[in-house]
Amino acid sequence: MLTNLLYLSLLIIGFLVGLLLAKLCKEELDNWRKRLFIMSVISLIGIITMIFVDFLYKIPIIVSLFFIIIVCLTINWKGYWIKINNSYNLG
Repeated sequence: MLTNLLYLSLLIIGFLVGLLLAKLCKEELDNWRKRLFIMSVISLIGIITMIFVDFLYKIPIIVSLFFIIIVCLTINWKGYWIKINNSYNLG
């Protein structure tokens, strides 16, 4: 029960970390958008692979890969909205 709560809090922290990184790294978001999406896809493939593997630490690895996906997709999502808001403010 406590480990499930820890995993859930880790995923919520991943969302907050993604928001923070998107705010701090506005200039690099355009260059890294495609790379972050590729990292998300690779992590998703890793999760699907880990489901079929019998391994002692399977659940922590899956949660870690979900953390990576949440951070990368949050950065992309927030960066997209920052870019749209800046384009409306400029013209």
